[in-house]
Amino acid sequence: MKHLENIFNALKGGLLTLSLVLSQAVWAQPYAPVGSNSGTVAVEDENKEKASDTNATAQPDLFAQRMDSVEISLLTCQPHDEIYSLYGHTAIRYHELWPKGIDVAFNYGVFDFRKPFFIGRFVLGWTDYELGAYPYTLFKEEYRRFGSMVTEQVLNLTTEEKVCLKNALADNLQDGNRIYRYNYFYSNCTTKARDIIEQCISGKLIYEPRDNYQPTYREMIHEMTKRHPWAAFGNDMLLGIRSDIKTDQRQQEFLPNNLMYDFDHARIFANGEYRPLVKERRVAVPAGVQLLKSEFPLSPTACAILISLLALALFVVQCRVHKILLAWDILLVAIQSIIGLLLFVMLFSEHPTTTLNLQILLFNPIPLFFLYKVVRGKKTIYWNIALVLVIFFLIGGIWQDYAEGIWSLALCLLLQSIVHIKNNNKVPEQRQQKPAK
Repeated sequence: MKHLENIFNALKGGLLTLSLVLSQAVWAQPYAPVGSNSGTVAVEDENKEKASDTNATAQPDLFAQRMDSVEISLLTCQPHDEIYSLYGHTAIRYHELWPKGIDVAFNYGVFDFRKPFFIGRFVLGWTDYELGAYPYTLFKEEYRRFGSMVTEQVLNLTTEEKVCLKNALADNLQDGNRIYRYNYFYSNCTTKARDIIEQCISGKLIYEPRDNYQPTYREMIHEMTKRHPWAAFGNDMLLGIRSDIKTDQRQQEFLPNNLMYDFDHARIFANGEYRPLVKERRVAVPAGVQLLKSEFPLSPTACAILISLLALALFVVQCRVHKILLAWDILLVAIQSIIGLLLFVMLFSEHPTTTLNLQILLFNPIPLFFLYKVVRGKKTIYWNIALVLVIFFLIGGIWQDYAEGIWSLALCLLLQSIVHIKNNNKVPEQRQQKPAK
C-alpha cells in the first residue's frame, strides 16, 4: 500500500506480461474437492475406466495431502526511499510445498502510470488499480534490491478455507474482476488483501483491540513520512478536516504495518474453539542497505521562518515609506491563486478526506477576480477580503491541522492586507491633492 504502490516499475514490461499470463493460465481452473462441480484435482490415472473403491478414496486423500502442504501468507513489505513506497505494501503468497509447484505473489497494487493524466486522476480519486499475479521469486528480488524487509505471516487456515481463498483469488484475477477503483485510505492493496482473506474464513475472526491507540489519518501519515518532510507537506496540503478525526481499528488497517500487527494478535472462533490467525511468522526478505535520496536541504518550517522574516521586513519598509511594493503584491496573489485552484479542484475529488479542507479559506480562486487590478496597482477591496479570510483560516486551525509552515503565508497576507488598508485610508488623499498654481 502506497501512494503509488507498484513494484513493477523496475522490471521489464515483457517479462511482467509473460509472468502474469503464465500465472493466470495456471490459476484458470480452481481446486475443489472431488465431487464438486466447480473444479477437480488433476490426478494422473492412466486407467480411468477402472474406478475402483481404492481409487475413490485415494483421490480425496491426495487432494487433502496436497492442500495440507499449501501455505497462504500475508506479505508485509517495509518502505524504501521511493516516494510511492513510503507507506509500505501488502501482498498475498500462495505456495504449494508438495508437489513442489505453484509459488505466486498476488498484488492488488498494479497500475499503469503511463495512462493519460495519471497524476491528475490519482489526485482526484479516479485511478483504477488491478490485481496482478507473478512468480514469488520476482517479488522477493524486487524488495531485496531496494533493501526493504518483507515479513511473511503464514495463515492458520483449514483446507476448506484455503480452497475458498484460492478460488476467490483466481476469480479476482479474471479480466472482468481484477480492476477496482483505488482509494488510498479505504480501498488499497492492504485493505483488498485483508477483505479477501476475511471473506474466506469460515469462523468468526476476532481482532484484539489496541489500547491507547487511536490516531488520526494525518498522524499515521506523518509517522510514515517523518524522514520526508516535503512529502508530508504535500499530503497535508491536500488532506482536509476529515483526516483529523480519530480512527477505529479497521480504518487503521489501511497501513500494512497496522494490518500485520492486527493479524499477529487475531484469533478465529469456529466450532467452539479458538485458533490463532497466524500460524507462523518469518522474515522472507531481510532488511538490507537503503540508499537515501537527497531532498531539498531546508524543511517547510525553515522556509516558513525565512518567508516570515521577509514579510516582516517588507511590512516595516512599506509602512515607513507609505508605498506598496507591487512585486510583492503580485507574488502573493499569484501563489494564493495557484494553490487555490488546486484546492478548489480537490472539492470534486472522490477522496472523502480531501473534499472539506479549511485551507481553502486561505488558498482559493477569489484572487483571480482581482488579479488585473492588483497587477495594475489600482485600489481594490481584495485586501479587505483577504484579511477576513486569513482570520477565518486561523480560527479553522482549531479543528484542522494545517500543512507545516503554511502559517507563514497566512502571516504574509495578513501583514500585506494591513499595509493596504492603512495606505488606502491615509495616503490616497494626499496623492489626490493638486499643487497650487
